[in-house]
Amino acid sequence: MLTRPAAEVAATRERARQRGVMLALATVGFAVNFWAWALLSPLGPLLKDALALDAFSQALVVAVPVVVGSVGRIPVGALSDRYGGRVMFPVISATTIVPVLYLGLVGHSSLASLLVGGFVLGMGGTAFAVGVPFVSAWFPPRRRGLAIGIFGAGMGGTAISALTTVNLVKAWTFAAPFVVTAVVLALYAVVAALVLRDAPGRAVPRYSLGRRLRAVAQLPITWQASALYAVAFGGYVAFSVYLPAYLKTAYGLAQTDAANRMAGFVLLAVLLRPVGGWLSDRFGPVRVLAGALAVVTAGAAVQAGTPALMPWATVAFLAMAAALGAASGAVFALVALLAPADKVGSVTGVVGAAGGLGGFVPPLVMGALYSAFSSYALGLAALALVAAAAMLFTVTGVRHVTRVREGVV
Repeated sequence: MLTRPAAEVAATRERARQRGVMLALATVGFAVNFWAWALLSPLGPLLKDALALDAFSQALVVAVPVVVGSVGRIPVGALSDRYGGRVMFPVISATTIVPVLYLGLVGHSSLASLLVGGFVLGMGGTAFAVGVPFVSAWFPPRRRGLAIGIFGAGMGGTAISALTTVNLVKAWTFAAPFVVTAVVLALYAVVAALVLRDAPGRAVPRYSLGRRLRAVAQLPITWQASALYAVAFGGYVAFSVYLPAYLKTAYGLAQTDAANRMAGFVLLAVLLRPVGGWLSDRFGPVRVLAGALAVVTAGAAVQAGTPALMPWATVAFLAMAAALGAASGAVFALVALLAPADKVGSVTGVVGAAGGLGGFVPPLVMGALYSAFSSYALGLAALALVAAAAMLFTVTGVRHVTRVREGVV
């Protein structure tokens, strides 16, 4: 028979093991759904050639899943507050199978069918709004930044897509990467339904969806974090979906080389996201955000001049990847710090939507500017200005709100 202290130690270890398992499953679910969400991006140049798309149409094809997945996070986040990740992860994963198979088997023959399929494919991008409240409920406040940062590394699903999609098409058929992804989604949906458990005692909202969304809209953290995430994660998404086309056009890289370089960008951002959360736990999210946004400002300003690919453009893009990843992790450390426990999912939905929408606009702007001026300089200069404005906002308004919450002022 265990003594009371021994029993408490055993219970603590078991709770830690459960947290680790739930965090791992949530991260895998996020990665798998993001893998599906990003399937069209690596194929952008191929689809452009096959369907004779102009730069704007190509950007639209890869951007539609982004905007739908972003806006969809608002209701999905609220539903996750109500029903929990145990229900929502399997539902989102199973639903995403439908557009994946449609696009791979029949939906890639015209611009219209690609846009329809991409619209529904956006469902995969809503998985983020399921995972943040699910993970947040499992961890104490002092460890949420790191935990949510680790979960956020699931955005590396876009790297899986970048590394495998084009190669599978070349080795087999156009449908191959879509069928593989659909099988993985189905397997995850089954495992999630059987194994996932919501945190004991998680806060469950008592009011209707509309009332909760109205309450969330009145929270300052909702709009502050949304603005910052639109720049941080929006910048990451924009580069992850448009970088292959940019590198092919601006530097004449082959499709496979451009996709591999995009994968490197994504992997670095993914690795730095939990680091951003961990640093936020130690030094505060405001400092991490300010530093990361300063790096983005400098990197975008350098790249606006279209410097030589080696070393300057490579250094600029890798610096921006690291900074955008760290900033994305810091934003949700800020949300976990300031949002009420029973509204984390709803706030996450709105903030996640802002991040995705932040990624929707730049590819369209870049495509339109290149069509008009045959140059990407203005688009990258605009990114530098936006990042600088976000940095100033962080060190003024957001810092003040955080200090008030912590009782400093």
